[in-house]
Amino acid sequence: MELEFLGTGAGVPAKHRNVSSLALKLLDERNKIWLFDCGEGTQMQILRTNIRPRKIEKIFISHLHGDHIFGLPGLLSSRSFQGGEEPIEIYGPAGLEKYVRTSLQVTKTHLSYPLQFIELHEGTIFEDKQFSVECMLLDHGIDSYGFRVTEADHDGTLQVEKLAALNIPAGPIFGKLKQGQTVTLADGRTINGQDFVGESKKGRIVTIFGDTRFTNKSSRFAKDSDVIVHESTFNKDEAKLAKAYFHTTTQQAAMIAKEAGAKKLILTHISARYLAKEAQMLEEEAQAVFANSQLAKDFDIVEIPFA
Repeated sequence: MELEFLGTGAGVPAKHRNVSSLALKLLDERNKIWLFDCGEGTQMQILRTNIRPRKIEKIFISHLHGDHIFGLPGLLSSRSFQGGEEPIEIYGPAGLEKYVRTSLQVTKTHLSYPLQFIELHEGTIFEDKQFSVECMLLDHGIDSYGFRVTEADHDGTLQVEKLAALNIPAGPIFGKLKQGQTVTLADGRTINGQDFVGESKKGRIVTIFGDTRFTNKSSRFAKDSDVIVHESTFNKDEAKLAKAYFHTTTQQAAMIAKEAGAKKLILTHISARYLAKEAQMLEEEAQAVFANSQLAKDFDIVEIPFA
């Protein structure tokens, strides 16, 4: 389970940062990739990674500003040209389906796979045995959403080596032991399955915020996250500007992570006016409030380990 940042800039592409796009790589978990936002040039960024567009299963669009959606028709088209056949689910605010289908229709683009659009609302928008995704409406002037991705807990694994050392034969008995049952072997030995099952692992939580003003409810939404990804469009001294333009400062994002009890904060959506030295200062401002803060750069990969 990894995050790969395809674009970390705000507003318009810059030489050192492309606009917003983030891949949640679930290759070990389901051999798929989920994409969050798809700004202009996202498919070009993907060419510089190991990501295969055919593995993109879901796309989540936080809001309809151009720096978060202008790359979507091109990516969908290229995926089709490259032989993608599996359907894609696209989650986004009202109006997204019209934008995508109109773009494809006007350009006479025919996809080799179906699209399914799911309009965002607060609450759970997706759930299966492995993951659930919850949605929260933010404060950005237009509808903008945050996403909380929660992995299901992992049961402990059967310690096959210990069983083999005791000359316990493989077979249907292993299934009963995995369930923690007590079984009696043919030679009369009684085996308690609970003694041969490792500890369970709590599922990981990743919370990804779209563009937003600072809001207290964000920390509740992101509670106990392993990783929070939050915009940081302004520095700590520009709180008034941040509020006026419906964005967040470094320290406000750090406060959210601290109050949420998160393990890690990653700052993104960085204005092009912050170059190397100034960008470093943004990271330090956040770290003064929440120590485990990191400023994302394009193509950064962040592994999300189990606790």
